[in-house]
Amino acid sequence: MDKATLRRLYKQKREELSLEAIDNGSLEISNQLLKLPIWNASYYHLFLSITEHKEINTDYILNILSGKDKHIIISKCDFKKVCMSHYLLLDNTVIRKNAWGIPEPVDGIDISEDKLDVVFVPLLAFDQQGHRVGYGKGFYDNFLAQCRPETITIGLSLFEAEEEIEGVTANDVALDYCVTPNQIYWFAT
Repeated sequence: MDKATLRRLYKQKREELSLEAIDNGSLEISNQLLKLPIWNASYYHLFLSITEHKEINTDYILNILSGKDKHIIISKCDFKKVCMSHYLLLDNTVIRKNAWGIPEPVDGIDISEDKLDVVFVPLLAFDQQGHRVGYGKGFYDNFLAQCRPETITIGLSLFEAEEEIEGVTANDVALDYCVTPNQIYWFAT
C-alpha cells in the first residue's frame, strides 16, 4: 500500500483502540525493549505521546530510562523550518502542548543530534524492510538524517508490520528496529 492509504488506515485503526488497549500495548512494548542490546548507551531521544492521537504511551519507557539513570532527550518542533531542536529532560523541565497538541519543552539545555545514541521513533505504520509512515510532514526523516550513522533507531508500534510500503524515497530513513507488543523486528542493514 502507498503511504497516504496507510496513513488513513492506521489513523482509523488507532481511533478504534480503547485506552486500556493502548496502555496494555504500551507496557508490552516497554517490556520488549528491555530485550534489546541498547542499554549501555548514554543519550536516548524519546518522543512524548500525543494522547489525542492515541499514540503509544511513552511514560513506561521514560520510567525505564530514568531508572537506568540515562540522559533523556526530548524535542521541540519548528513548523516553519520543518525541523526539531532537542533538549535534555530534567526534573525542572517545563512541558507544554503546542498548537498541534504535541507536548514539548519550553526551553532547556540544547543537545545536538550527534550526541544521540538511541532514538525512539513514532510512526503510524511500518513495513518488513524497516520503512515507516508518520504523519507526513518529514520531521523525523529530517532529524534522523542529521544523526550519526551508528545512532540506533527504534520504531514503536501498536500494530504489526505491513509487507511493503510503496513510494519509499531516498529521503525516507529506515529504522534499525521496530518494537510492537508481540514482536521485535530487526532490520539488518
